[in-house]
Amino acid sequence: MLAVDDARTRRRNRNRSRAAHTAVALTATGAVLAGCSAQATDPSATPSRIVLADAQPLGDYNPVNGYGELGVSPLYDGLLRPASTSDRTLPDLIPALAAAPPTPNADSTVWDVELRRGVAFSDGSAFDAADVVATYDAVLDPASASEIAASYTMIDEVTAVDDHHVRFTLDYPYYAFPARLTLGIAPSEELDGGPAVESPLNTRPVGTGPYRLTELTPTEARFEANPDYFDGAPEVTELVTVYTPDDNARAQQMRAGGIDGTVLPPVLAETFTGADGMRVDAVQSADWRGVSLPAGNPFTSDGRARRAMNLAVDRQAMIDDVLAGHGRAASTPVAAVYGDAFAPDAVFPHDPERARRILDDAGWIPAADGIRARGADRAAFTVYYPAEDTVRRDLAAAFASDMHRIGIDVRLQGSTWDVMNTKIDTGAFLLGGGDKPYDLDTQIYGALHTRSPRTATYDNPSGFAIPGVDEALDDARRSLDPQRRADDYRAVQAAYVAHPTYVFLAFLDHTYVSREDGWNRGSAVMEPHSHGVSWGPWWNLARWRR
Repeated sequence: MLAVDDARTRRRNRNRSRAAHTAVALTATGAVLAGCSAQATDPSATPSRIVLADAQPLGDYNPVNGYGELGVSPLYDGLLRPASTSDRTLPDLIPALAAAPPTPNADSTVWDVELRRGVAFSDGSAFDAADVVATYDAVLDPASASEIAASYTMIDEVTAVDDHHVRFTLDYPYYAFPARLTLGIAPSEELDGGPAVESPLNTRPVGTGPYRLTELTPTEARFEANPDYFDGAPEVTELVTVYTPDDNARAQQMRAGGIDGTVLPPVLAETFTGADGMRVDAVQSADWRGVSLPAGNPFTSDGRARRAMNLAVDRQAMIDDVLAGHGRAASTPVAAVYGDAFAPDAVFPHDPERARRILDDAGWIPAADGIRARGADRAAFTVYYPAEDTVRRDLAAAFASDMHRIGIDVRLQGSTWDVMNTKIDTGAFLLGGGDKPYDLDTQIYGALHTRSPRTATYDNPSGFAIPGVDEALDDARRSLDPQRRADDYRAVQAAYVAHPTYVFLAFLDHTYVSREDGWNRGSAVMEPHSHGVSWGPWWNLARWRR
């Protein structure tokens, strides 16, 4: 699914007032910030508290709607979780609530999972197979209106063989199914069958994770370590997350010593490089940024125009200037981390002169004002981006500048997601993707496959079909042969560069600033589209050691 976290941000903003009334407790943010850093930076301090500032609104802690879906969460565990030695390789998926790796049948249409025994939820109830069944059933139940349901449509049935054995029966062979087993599990008693967005789990989460939510307001969340966590009690005993949407405000909090860490845009994060007692972490990701192009616009509906735009954009300049060097050029949504499935020759070189020739040959001729036109149609369109996202804003501006140089008028509009939803047919969008990178199927299927009735709003929003791509994606999804899957994915990339439907720009490094604190933090992990203080140096906070 494309940019599910963008949808989640829209929902969180709508629900902030509701969260204020259903909060677990009310606490003044200023009281939390006062003196917190000194405790966190003293290696001998106990109990240990870490205070982080995040750009994302707090709440929406319901796994049925996608919270912690990739196995990284202080509150929930999935059957599997990522294990990493580097952010430059795909993480392994290892048992969490599962007692052992999942076992498929001969054609990977049935997957059996033995469950860990002796695990309890934060409310004291015992974890068993019924909870797994109920959680997956809730995701698939239309009444839940789950934003992640489209990612689980291969599941026909989930059954409890016994209290500690779950069986997933699929509609078709699916080699990548373990990547669907990181979903956080909630107690069956908490899943009432109503809309996921209205579930009490959003503000009163109940999970098996290493932390428990103890206080929540619209501006602050407090988590305390779960002393009975099955994988060992965390040594960081308290986590406080403060909602600070403004980038500069978070940077100022960091400089003032009010917080222990935060996520910042790359250029702003770089201002902390070399600062005493500070560290800047740039974590590689499968998170891409790109421009979707509307099918309802006469110019962008022309395949030759889309190819010309891909040649005219200067991706490396964007990485150098907008991302402060923290990223890699993206011509397709497939990164080099996918090994044999990556097609290194499926790239668009920066060649604006060739782009001009393509447009000339297609009949898009510069008018007196320098903007190209073909008959009554102008080479013009609007790119929308979420107004609060400074990186998308700056990438959109760089894109518009590159397009103007070859006679294309790109107007920019900072907006809200609610407004952008009304512009699907005519607007272009500065999108983010790569929200499920553990397998290439989950990375690119939604972005490139023809839309269906269950496709998410921003998966291939223009609805363009690329010759041969649907067939190759479907074959790769169902194939059990890794080499055949790699061949299919290389064919997808070759077909895409011949018939591009977006202008992909870059894979981002996510940049974080934190205080040197004496903790052994372990390895970074290659990150998805989702980022913030649940990721970065803190993705495995429960396993930090002195």
